[in-house]
Amino acid sequence: MSMDKRIGLKLSWTDGADRALPLPAYQTAGAAGADLVANLDPGDRATGIVLAPGTRALVPTGLRVAVPDGYELQLRPRSGLALKHGITLPNSPGTIDSDYRGPLGVIVLNAGQDSFTVTHGMRIAQAVLAPVVRADFEMVDDLDDTARGAGGFGSTGGLA
Repeated sequence: MSMDKRIGLKLSWTDGADRALPLPAYQTAGAAGADLVANLDPGDRATGIVLAPGTRALVPTGLRVAVPDGYELQLRPRSGLALKHGITLPNSPGTIDSDYRGPLGVIVLNAGQDSFTVTHGMRIAQAVLAPVVRADFEMVDDLDDTARGAGGFGSTGGLA
């Protein structure tokens, strides 16, 4: 199946952004997520943002985005950073709503055992554009029965 369906996503730079850094980009033909880079504030560019183990920071991308109505932009961790350094996004996937126009920042968490430095221009997260279906919530007296019923966490069996 080809991944040629494209939806326009408008971007603009934030004040003080380094416009020499790349825009979000898909690294392979089959990639679902486009890499976002850290576009650090001028005062942080030389030293980066140091994350001690267990700490988090809001990392700027230097971008604002206009997500089309009916879509969300999901922010997800990069698997290489997660595996090699324990760097993740604590609210993964983070959601950028279609009516948000503020700066696009990525909440990054160091779940690893060593300090980690986010450097200017580093690929820090992936952005996935996804359709949104809104629910109409309806209160009813009873719900339909299923084979699982009210079984809680782990009730479907399998390996724990």
